[in-house]
Parts: sequence; C-alpha cells; structure tokens
Amino acid sequence: MAESAQAPGKAPRGPARVIVAGSAALTEGFALIGVETLPGASAAQLEALLAELWRREEKALVFIEHGLAREAGPWLKRVRDDSGRIVVTEVPPLQSPGRYHPLVEDVVRAVLGPSALEES
Repeated sequence: MAESAQAPGKAPRGPARVIVAGSAALTEGFALIGVETLPGASAAQLEALLAELWRREEKALVFIEHGLAREAGPWLKRVRDDSGRIVVTEVPPLQSPGRYHPLVEDVVRAVLGPSALEES
C-alpha cells in the first residue's frame, strides 16, 4: 500500500473538510447545520477516514468524540504527529463535560510534574 507524501511547498487541493465523528447524539446537531458527519463511528471507521484524508492529501478539521480519541490507532497517531493539514480535536462527553480532561493534560503532567495543572 503506497502512501503519497505531500511535496514541500505544495498546497493541498480543494477547500478544507469539516467532519464530526462520534455517537449519533453528538453528530445529529452538527448534521443539522450542514457539517459532514460520521454517526456511530467506530475506531476502525475513524482510522479509515483519516487514512483516506492522508492519502488524498486533503485538508480537514476533524472533531472526534472523546472515546474515539482514547482508542487511538496508527492513523490517528500519525495525523496528530505529522500532519499540518489534518487537524484533529476532541469533543467533551455530552453527559459530563466538566469531568473531561484532554490527553494533552497527561503529557503536561508527565513533563512538568503531577501538580503542573493544579490551581494555586
């Protein structure tokens, strides 16, 4: 399976896609305003989407439900680490947004210590 790498200085083709992947409850509202959705998305479906975006050299902003972010596969990791044209961000859980903690907090605590994010 050959993968295409974007040539330096080459702009990705076409407008950026905005895609929301997650539960039907999450994606329903986004679909109402015309955003491309992947309702009931599984980790495998997210991986397939990201692989397609990468191979087609598309620009995209992809919102994923927090649970999918925790099931990170190789394409999600690759896109997060290596891509400036595919931006992936998490959406907090609808049921308890106040208890949501993004994965980047774990990185900050690992680098700066467990109390790095505590309020003083």
